[in-house]
Amino acid sequence: MSDPSSEPGREGQPLRVVIVGHVDHGKSTLVGRLIHDTGSLPEGKLEAIQAMCESRGMPFEWAFLMDALQAERDQGITIDSAQIWFKTTKRNYVIIDAPGHKEFLKNMVSGAASADAALLVIDAHEGVQEQSRRHGYLLHLLGVRQVVVAINKMDLVDYSRARFVKVEEEFRNYLADIGVEAQHIIPVSSREGDGIVNRSEKLDWYEGPTVIEAFDGFHPPMPLSELPLRLPVQDVYKFDHRRIIAGRIESGRLRVGDQLVLSPSNKAARVASIENWNETTPAIAASAGQSVGITLQEQIFVERGQVASHAENLPIETNVFRANVFWLGKKPLRVGNRYTLKLHTGEHRAQVQSIDRIVDVTDLSSGEGAEVAKNAVAEVTLRTRGLVALDEFPDNARTGRFVLIEDYAIVGGGIINMKGYPDQRQSVTRKSAYVFHEDHRVTANARWTFNGHRSGVLWLTGLSGAGKSTLALELESQLFRKGYQVYVLDGDNLRNGLNANLGFAPEDRAENIRRAGEVAALFAEAGFIVVTAFISPYRADRDRVRAIGPDGFHEVYVKASLETCEKRDPKGLYHKARTGEIPEFTGISSPYEAPEEPELVVDTDRLTVEESVALLLEYVEKNMVSGKGWEDPNRLGSVSQKAAPGL
Repeated sequence: MSDPSSEPGREGQPLRVVIVGHVDHGKSTLVGRLIHDTGSLPEGKLEAIQAMCESRGMPFEWAFLMDALQAERDQGITIDSAQIWFKTTKRNYVIIDAPGHKEFLKNMVSGAASADAALLVIDAHEGVQEQSRRHGYLLHLLGVRQVVVAINKMDLVDYSRARFVKVEEEFRNYLADIGVEAQHIIPVSSREGDGIVNRSEKLDWYEGPTVIEAFDGFHPPMPLSELPLRLPVQDVYKFDHRRIIAGRIESGRLRVGDQLVLSPSNKAARVASIENWNETTPAIAASAGQSVGITLQEQIFVERGQVASHAENLPIETNVFRANVFWLGKKPLRVGNRYTLKLHTGEHRAQVQSIDRIVDVTDLSSGEGAEVAKNAVAEVTLRTRGLVALDEFPDNARTGRFVLIEDYAIVGGGIINMKGYPDQRQSVTRKSAYVFHEDHRVTANARWTFNGHRSGVLWLTGLSGAGKSTLALELESQLFRKGYQVYVLDGDNLRNGLNANLGFAPEDRAENIRRAGEVAALFAEAGFIVVTAFISPYRADRDRVRAIGPDGFHEVYVKASLETCEKRDPKGLYHKARTGEIPEFTGISSPYEAPEEPELVVDTDRLTVEESVALLLEYVEKNMVSGKGWEDPNRLGSVSQKAAPGL
């Protein structure tokens, strides 16, 4: 069909509406009737369908308007997601007819992923089916917030108001439970044309809008050009002396002279030109939906998968995020499995860190599980090998959804949220310039020889209430009595001073640990055994602290179950978190990522304080005192001689 937006007086992007529902509930028939009754059917198309039905000895079937594939006509089902234009006096539309059969759920998802609104069709006679609920949940999962429900085939129930009300109440309650409000639930008969475009005397008890009136009540989406700039890099080409960065602008606007930041490398450069193919006049601007090639004034390294944006509206950088996933793979999704994560133009190796919740779309019950079966929905946490540039789905759907690939096949897809996790950009971005490292005249070996032990950081991590501070302070006391240079850095103490300006949002937590790690590294450089007591919930933050001085970093997992920590609750924090007084509390409303390979595990569920401290002392003696090999008496003399002139 022709694009009606090209007609005089019809401007703007067409509204994309996906039609979903259980197989044989009449989606394609409804769409066929909708196209015909709005006068959008091309000339001769109706006659062609009639001739085809007659040649097959079949009654006239509106669904054949949409069912373009021969296999669909033979089987009487919609396999692929067909798209068709139609128009009303108010606006232009693209209808996406998605398959309802369970085996073609992947096609339904791909069809619904780009929709601005949805019409969900339910058979009045059969009522709400499992697939009806699944489609409703997936629409919610994909972020489709404008939903209208058509209770179809009212002719099969004699246009019964009582039957309509029963089905309406059941499905409206289901949608409410998943946070979706149906704007309208409309009784219709697609075959007879009742309630689609025209009102019907057979439905005189219904006072709401027709389907077409409900469509015209949908709000147009915010133009993608009004969102922050996101230009994922598709490729980099070399022409003569130019390096042309090619990609499609997913959102926002771009102009020559704009300062761009490439994420996740965080390198910046200014746009020198916007290249046009087969055009003599150079472009000075481009916007969402356009495929462009740009050159930069500065020669920086750019590669496929990076995202160009303006500095004032940057995407998130992270290597871990939460996702609502619909699983389509034949083999179940399991914790620890690795997949290829396809996000805009980038491909990344991703591991399933945890399955946080598996949702039964039939009754919305949820629970824990070790695997996610085909056609199931789950909330999971994914971790990538390196930093990835992305957005949360509500902020930008174009860069907030992804697919998972295994053996070259799509096995799942989902949308991103960062609940409980920080944007890691600030933690990895160095803003200081012209700053140089100064080497001390007193070497580390000299300090160790003088003190009689190595220095280093014992990083105690674990849930609140696991016993970190108790163990750290007792260990400090016993090491001090042995004559060791030792000091405790406690999370609460640092938050009273150095980190007093930080809250408990994920980004503040990350900055809290970054500062603590730098301070701990300075104490260790001064020759101290530094014992820290920080929840430090994020693995990425602990890894960054380790990277400051990897040879002297010792991760100690103070292990205790959430149940045990809540029973102890020495500061009453868990109770306040459960009652909502403390938001973003680790273990309750914010995640804790346990160490994968700590140097030491201290299980305070089964060990007493004395036994735990003894285990820590044994570790210190073995790794920081025994087998020295770093004593050098001559170095002590050289230290004294070098220090003397400055006294």
